[in-house]
Amino acid sequence: MDLVVVDIAPSPAERAAIDAVLDQVIGPVRGGWDGGERDVERDGRTARGGREARSHRDMLLPAFHAAQDAAGWISPGALAHICRRLTVPPAEAYGVASFYALLSTAAKPPAVAHVCDDMACRLAGAETVCADLERELGPAGDSGAEGRMTWTRSPCLGLCEQAPAALFTVAGDPPVRRSLGPVDAASVIAHLDAGLRGLEHSDALAGTLDTVPTPERLAALRRFVPQAGDRGLRLLARVGRIDPTSLTDYLANGGYRALRAAIDVGPTRTIEEVITAEVLGRGGAAFPAGKKWAAAAASTARPKNIVCNADEAEPGTFKDRAILEEDPFSLVEAMTIAAFATDAERGFLYIRGEYPLGEARMANAIACARERGLLGPDVMGAGFAFDIEIRRGGGAYICGEGTALFESIEGKRGEPRNKAARSTTAGLFQKPTVVNNVETLVNIPGIVLDGGAEYAALGTALSTGHKLFSISGHVARPGVYETAFGITIRDLIEMAGGVPGGRAIKAVNLGGAAGVFVGPDAMHMPLTFEHAKEMGATLGAGAVVVFDDTTDVLDILRRIAQFFRDESCGQCVPCRVGTVRQEELLARLMNGKPRGSVADELALLSDLGQVLRDASICGLGQTANDALATGLRLPGVLA
Repeated sequence: MDLVVVDIAPSPAERAAIDAVLDQVIGPVRGGWDGGERDVERDGRTARGGREARSHRDMLLPAFHAAQDAAGWISPGALAHICRRLTVPPAEAYGVASFYALLSTAAKPPAVAHVCDDMACRLAGAETVCADLERELGPAGDSGAEGRMTWTRSPCLGLCEQAPAALFTVAGDPPVRRSLGPVDAASVIAHLDAGLRGLEHSDALAGTLDTVPTPERLAALRRFVPQAGDRGLRLLARVGRIDPTSLTDYLANGGYRALRAAIDVGPTRTIEEVITAEVLGRGGAAFPAGKKWAAAAASTARPKNIVCNADEAEPGTFKDRAILEEDPFSLVEAMTIAAFATDAERGFLYIRGEYPLGEARMANAIACARERGLLGPDVMGAGFAFDIEIRRGGGAYICGEGTALFESIEGKRGEPRNKAARSTTAGLFQKPTVVNNVETLVNIPGIVLDGGAEYAALGTALSTGHKLFSISGHVARPGVYETAFGITIRDLIEMAGGVPGGRAIKAVNLGGAAGVFVGPDAMHMPLTFEHAKEMGATLGAGAVVVFDDTTDVLDILRRIAQFFRDESCGQCVPCRVGTVRQEELLARLMNGKPRGSVADELALLSDLGQVLRDASICGLGQTANDALATGLRLPGVLA
């Protein structure tokens, strides 16, 4: 294939950043054919190494991130350099770069604040923050007179307990990526300015609390995980008790006992225990994890992959962040157990780009495990090889869908595949792949140590074990809570301190934007997979957003409609067009200008929902109507 790449050079900073990432995988530039200066006498007129370079196309997304971290955007010169080094056609590379919301192919200021205006942040005053920023800095995306900083609206950042929140990115060497909350317009501008002047000028942007366990750190951490340090927890047992950056602390608190136990009993017995536990996937699909592992183990194709889906982008969901930030070694151990059980050699952690602290903590955990022989060519001296690579997402909700996630890792647009084959047969790189959610995986060590039967005795018969819930909105103590399956909505809200001021509950969102709304009459509902199905609801990934009687639910529903309009990958017509039509319909209802009567609009929305469910190729389109339809049925929403 003869590639024609524009003759535009990257800046020295861009070149250095891109090469620093790619050199580790494909080696340094050797000549003009792979990104160096062209010299006919040295390079000749015949290209070599293209096949090898193309085999590393999965490095496309990391290279894009490196370029943007250095310059604030992916310039034509940076794009051309990446294309030369990876032998990727420029049109294809541009199509990938332009797919992701956190990547930009247009020039932008180096400092950007991504201000969340989704459900929980909306309840906490995000619209006021955005209005104030517009007065101070100009419209969203405007670079202002000096071109130094800008701001943009963002869907949920997974910081719902800190609402209203923002993600700050400042290009340079080193780049700055920090998520913070709560914020107002003045603090947003101050943080952007501090980031431009260097980290030393901003304690907030310089990092987070010291990781060494202290009473002060525990008190602060309980604003995120209110149960931190409590006894009787399984999934959050170490949160607040150990230094999340210390492998020594993790080992001293039971770490890697489960991997040793799995090695002692062997792969077959390990999978049998996971099957006996009847643990269902915690990412929303609720597929039995043991069956998935058994299918991958039975496959004879090689190599095999373990993929952890940490692309926690469902609005209102932030429970995986608690593990990524506060108990990262448990996830590394769980992925390694999965690899041992299924005979997989390669692992990928796909983490959303809005989780910079979680990414840093996981990178440290992987490096520490590798250094101690807990990852690598001979894990724990047990004679099996396994290692983990991190892939940072680019800000695309659709990449939470398993096959879209595979496409993204492979260096393609994150569009779902037509599912002719299961991922355990033809997943990542068309090889057998186990893909599990963060929470699903961190259940595994406890199952291995205690046995599947003991785990299955927890919760209910059809929803076994413990569950993490992300609760936010109008509650006194928002955060991540762990409880056995079966707790009612009312009791979970009471765990979170109830509704401030004793106000009445108007609605509760279960499962985020892809979930449903229930009214006050559903507060008795046990939070289990079977009861949710019986009620025509869903647990999704465990988001619970509470709305009191002051909430304009119609405004929330329109924001959800905007979310699906923006996040549709556009691959299939029913979703690409249907999500736009939904948003237009909600806008008409918001403005009091229905087309025909309100009943006519509701009938049209019902028809759109049926088409989306029947004809969309993935779960995004199939669930894009659910929250809208159930929310509009609540009393008083259309009054």
